[in-house]
Amino acid sequence: MPIHLYWGDDEAARQRALAVQIEALVDPAWATINLSRLDGADPLQAARALEEARTAPFGAGARVVVLQRSPFCQACPAELAAQLEAALELIPAEGHLFLVSEGKPDARLRTTKRLRAVAEERSFPLPPIWDGAGQIERVESAARERGLALAPGAAEALAEAIGSDGLRLASELEKLALHTGSAAGPITAEAVAALIGGQVTSSLAVGDALLAQRPAEAIALVEALLEANEPALRIVAALASQIRGWLWVCLLERSGEQDVAVIAKAAGIGNPKRIYVMRKQIRGRSPDQLLALLRRLLDVEAALKRGADPGDAFRDGFLLAAAQGWHDQPGHAPRR
Repeated sequence: MPIHLYWGDDEAARQRALAVQIEALVDPAWATINLSRLDGADPLQAARALEEARTAPFGAGARVVVLQRSPFCQACPAELAAQLEAALELIPAEGHLFLVSEGKPDARLRTTKRLRAVAEERSFPLPPIWDGAGQIERVESAARERGLALAPGAAEALAEAIGSDGLRLASELEKLALHTGSAAGPITAEAVAALIGGQVTSSLAVGDALLAQRPAEAIALVEALLEANEPALRIVAALASQIRGWLWVCLLERSGEQDVAVIAKAAGIGNPKRIYVMRKQIRGRSPDQLLALLRRLLDVEAALKRGADPGDAFRDGFLLAAAQGWHDQPGHAPRR
């Protein structure tokens, strides 16, 4: 199939799958002519990708055109949509057009419907940070793709150490493969601990520490994440999502709602079974306390966007929350 639709926020898995396809399709001797990489954020390059995809390859192998940040399944201008319609039937069998994007295709668009009718579609979504089973499955899948065997407990250790960082997962698996060696058997949890060290944390663990009123632990966990190159605003986004989930569950339970499916749907939580865990976590907490945490998190976000040092922004926000007993006085507005 000459058209390929790749999407999802797991950039490492997405790029690896793309690299495997390019290696299989493009003759290295003709790669400079038969392989094009373009950026769909530029409408001119998006149009050029459609033109190049219609050109037969030179020499051996296939022609491959890769359009990163493809606009065709998102907010696609009418002119580009028309050019896509005209090009679809003209791509030769030995040509391959890869339309790559981070976001999920908008199923309402005519261009999305048209592409899905003719394209090979593959998705590469990151599992939610709270989805431990999904994180482990992702580690196991990445190891299988590289021909690596994992001993019992190794996938769990890797998932805990790396969290949702797909690029780091790829890097650490390569290091572990070299560290273990092909003749030494599968990668063990001990090897993970020895090579990756003590970076066993995630934004979820930070939220748990905040909820338990342990600001020093939360600060230490954030510093570990920052040292592992986790973007500060991504930590804020993950914490905000976690705390909002707690707040929704707390408010709905106080209103008398007991059906976990209803609570999960209202809170935007995909797995209703998670509600049982969240109920235990917030037992004894009030909506005001959770709102106070969100206010402090807004302070952290505002400080980061003003250019504050990430470590200082989190430290000040978390310590201020602790000093106020996780509860602002009535009428107190978030600082900006």
